[in-house]
Amino acid sequence: MNLLGLGLSYVLVFLVIGLSTLLQKKGLLADEGARKFIHIGVSNWWILAMFTFDLWYIAVIAPITFVLLNYYSYKTNLIKSMERSGKGNLGTVYFPISLVILVLIGFGLKSDLARFDIPILVLVGAVGILTLGYGDGLAAVIGKKYGKYKIVNDKSILGSLSMLVVTFVVVTFISLIHLNLPMSLLVGLTIAVIATAVELFTPKGLDNLTVPLVSSLMYYLLLLF
Repeated sequence: MNLLGLGLSYVLVFLVIGLSTLLQKKGLLADEGARKFIHIGVSNWWILAMFTFDLWYIAVIAPITFVLLNYYSYKTNLIKSMERSGKGNLGTVYFPISLVILVLIGFGLKSDLARFDIPILVLVGAVGILTLGYGDGLAAVIGKKYGKYKIVNDKSILGSLSMLVVTFVVVTFISLIHLNLPMSLLVGLTIAVIATAVELFTPKGLDNLTVPLVSSLMYYLLLLF
């Protein structure tokens, strides 16, 4: 299953990038929409990983590949649908770096706690990556299109509210795998507030590091206490 998962990892990512590029060329996605299409689509890799990998040294290969590929694209504008104009924003590189870190933790560290054969630390990683993918991704899309009132780092009130709501839904859904409904709602709300604040005050693409790592850390601490 590990080698199958590795193959499917490349299929998924290149399919998302290819589809984003096509939609951008057809005029169906603007530049920011194309970037966030990739952002959200690639975050689903963690769901694939949960059901195909049990060896960390295989699971980490694809994220490392995309750290290198994304940095090369950043320097050369290789994947135009993924890059912002101008330099100074390494968000596309920080994303797979977050994946590498959370794969090493989620799949590399042993945990005796599991639900439905999914180790708890893998679910901890899922919280971080899917919060980044869906919460941060949809916040940017909605905020860019509809957000009129800016607050911090050129981010809008509507975008931050979108981040809060989407993160709450994502984390609550994941929590229901191993917590009851009241606890899942409480944990979901707590992580949503923290992740939204982190995203709001983190500039220049660094939120692709801070949001998943802080969200996963806080989720883990909440499970402990």
